[in-house]
Amino acid sequence: ISRREFRRHMTYRAALLAGLATNLGFGVMRVAVLLALLGERQDAAGYDAGDLITYVALTQAVIAYLSMFGWFELMNVIHTGEISSDLLKPVGLLGIWLARDTGRALVHLIMRGLLFMVFFEFIYQLTYPQTLGQWLAVVIALINGLLVSFGWRFVINTASFWSPQALGILRFGFIISWFFSGFLMPLSFFPAWVQRLAAWTPFPHMLNTIVEIYTGLVSGPEMIKLLISQLAWALGLLLLAQLLLRLGLRRLVILGG
Repeated sequence: ISRREFRRHMTYRAALLAGLATNLGFGVMRVAVLLALLGERQDAAGYDAGDLITYVALTQAVIAYLSMFGWFELMNVIHTGEISSDLLKPVGLLGIWLARDTGRALVHLIMRGLLFMVFFEFIYQLTYPQTLGQWLAVVIALINGLLVSFGWRFVINTASFWSPQALGILRFGFIISWFFSGFLMPLSFFPAWVQRLAAWTPFPHMLNTIVEIYTGLVSGPEMIKLLISQLAWALGLLLLAQLLLRLGLRRLVILGG
């Protein structure tokens, strides 16, 4: 399933390259804004100029990988009734969608993630992980981050089982994820109470954890603790997604869907 989805998304190369160009343009603008905020200071909340540039590069590179701007596929198949075809397959519905999302994400990680970092390096000087262990932690954080993102996206999409107007719920869910994931601005830039509130949500583990590990803002035991917490949120959201899916399908069957 993942391979088929990978090939399907790779057929739209022109759209992928257009998205890459758009990412680059917005990336340059975001760098200008953050460097202006930094001003003459050497660093802000632990981020120096190089870290801020790398922060922008990372967040722009994983926009499509994590589907930060929206994911409505499950809602669409529920409302059109196409979900019935997936129910006939000898694989769990959550597993089918996770496999599809993995194939999609890999395409965007390569075409709009790695390529973005390469092109951004020609414009700015990026910072990179300094050790093999740090690189390995980044890879683990990327995988866990995708699972957290998928789990959250699936959970809010299940609202479609109960509401024919679930689009508003989904959009609100994505907006709060932008704010608390550190996508709009590094979480350490926000007041302490916002950071404490964010820590009680899964959103920092979508993106902020990746950034902090990549830039070296966390290391050692603190990094391991972050990865464990990230994995725990991923598993928790997947379990919640499975529960809501089961309840939603039961409602669909009872209503004659």
